Formats: sequence, structure tokens, C-alpha cells
Amino acid sequence: MHRVMKLLFIRHAQSTGNREKRMQGHGEYALSNEGRQQAGKLARSLLAEAWHPSHVYSSPLKRTAQTTQILLDHFQTAPLPAAVSDLIDSAETAIESPDESKSITVEYADELKEFQNGIFQGLTWAEAVSRHPDLCRQLEASPDWIQIPGAETPQDARSRAHQFIQALLRRHQNGDQIWIVTHSWILQHLIAELMGCDRSWRLRANNTALFEFWVDQSRWHCADQNRFNTDLWQVRRFNDCRHLKA
Repeated sequence: MHRVMKLLFIRHAQSTGNREKRMQGHGEYALSNEGRQQAGKLARSLLAEAWHPSHVYSSPLKRTAQTTQILLDHFQTAPLPAAVSDLIDSAETAIESPDESKSITVEYADELKEFQNGIFQGLTWAEAVSRHPDLCRQLEASPDWIQIPGAETPQDARSRAHQFIQALLRRHQNGDQIWIVTHSWILQHLIAELMGCDRSWRLRANNTALFEFWVDQSRWHCADQNRFNTDLWQVRRFNDCRHLKA
């Protein structure tokens, strides 16, 4: 096949918040022991596939940044230069790869953060029901969007997903191989934005799940029938977790 831009969206490994069934939001939760094992399995699987990234984007939240570090540690000997607990603001650094003459660019992007869930941050659902019973009853009774105090809206999420995907398409070209390490809720909006959907869809994304897309970036803005040419836009895998069975 001709050269394409390869995008690999990765959900972070299991966090302590996942294990405790907490609504993590922007909370800083570390990976659980199982999560570290999951990330190691994923890294070994990608290494066996020779899926070497030329660029890596990650949410700066701890559970995602730690997943990114574990993945990269299997591809290079140098550790990330900053303590993961300090990764609060977006930062960009280049890390030398022992196998390649060029470095891997790692960018921590706020657009990839999880849902900012306001007063629910860090709570289990049982705790939320205890503290905010009226709001929780409303949420359980209706499928329509109900604003959570202090939380972002779906339009907020879709807007930052749009901003990230458009920047990605401007900055990269065919031949680039890109990891995007992020969270389950915003991942739904990122994929919908990439696929040109006019709405966002509920997608299942297990911890360390892979969503791989191949895009002919040179033809992305074509207005002719190539927009419908499936050789140019390919979904290669979707919620792929086979590495966890290893």
C-alpha cells in the first residue's frame, strides 16, 4: 500500500480510580499494579509488531502520562525527563531513541484530558447519590444531557476534539506514525471528529484498548470521489485488547 499517516489511539491502563469505580475526571490517579502490567503487555505487543511511533501525544493526567512512560520505556532506554507527578501543564520534549537517528517527540496536550466532571470528580456513584440526591435522580430518569455543576458540556468536549484533530492533520504527513494516549470519554469525541461524524457515538474502550486508523493525509481535503475511496481511509482495528490475553 502507498504511504499513509498512521494514527493509533490508546486508552490509558487501569488506574486506582478505575479499580475503585470513581468518576475520575481531571483527578490525578496513578496506575494500579494491574494497570502497570497492562501497559507492559501493550508495550511488548507493539514492539513485536514493530509499531514504532514517530510522534506521541498524551493527556498530561497522571494515569495517562504513566501509561505513556511505560510504553516508551520499552522503545528506548532514556526515561521521560520529568516526574510524572509534575505533568500538570502541556509540555513538549524530545527523547533520543537508541534505534533511530531521530528522536520521538512527546507532547502533553490538554485537549486530550478526560471529561471535566465538576462536583462529581473523584466520587463513586454511591457517594454522588449520597451528596447530590436530586441531581442524581434527574440523571437516572432522563437520557437527555443535564448539566453537572462545574462540569464541561459535550460541546466543550467536541470543540477540543476538533481543535486537536485539525492540528494533527495540519502538522503531520504521510509516513508519520502517531500514538495518541488518552481517556475513554474524550476518545469518543476524537474518533467522531476524525471520521467526520456530525454527532458523537458511544464507544466501548477498555483499558489499553487500541483504535488504529490509516489516513492518506495528502488527499484529506479532496472534494472529489476520493472522499468515498476506502483505500484512502481505513479503520484497521477498534477496541483491540488482544495483548491483554498474552
